[in-house]
Amino acid sequence: MTRISRSMALTLIGVLVSVVTWAQGDKANRPSPPAMASGKVNGASIVISYGSPSVKGRPVWDAGSTLAPYGKVWRSGANEATTFETDKDIMVEGKALPAGKYAFFTIPGESEWTVIFNKVANQWGAFKYDQAQDALRVTAKPIKSAQMSERLVYDVTGKGIVLKWEHIELPVAIK
Repeated sequence: MTRISRSMALTLIGVLVSVVTWAQGDKANRPSPPAMASGKVNGASIVISYGSPSVKGRPVWDAGSTLAPYGKVWRSGANEATTFETDKDIMVEGKALPAGKYAFFTIPGESEWTVIFNKVANQWGAFKYDQAQDALRVTAKPIKSAQMSERLVYDVTGKGIVLKWEHIELPVAIK
């Protein structure tokens, strides 16, 4: 009886571990795996959650790009919309953003980007993006990066956040 109970318990544990691993591995095995950047800016805790796509030799920014074309709302990552969360009210590029969790979108441009914090944090991509739900829109200037970033990454710095992908960096000032 003990041997059977032990065997059944070990089998159940194995099944449970397999199911949990499979469920977690589902997103981790995506071509654009989930990633997170976090840090503090002027006492506010910032967390950015995003899918991290790769360039894979494709055009990223030009008007003909299918990844992040100029002039179109982009989820600023892959899969689900990128989310931006702050535990305190902050100033983004000089404009007020209340504490909360937001979908983070951008509209890339050659010399200027629109950065969008949307009140509907949990959404897939930008397919149902609704400008009426924007909490804040600001502009930021992209710069040419000295190094190629094959994967999209975000950094939270003491001065704000930086989106880095391909040969572009987009610093967004936060106070």
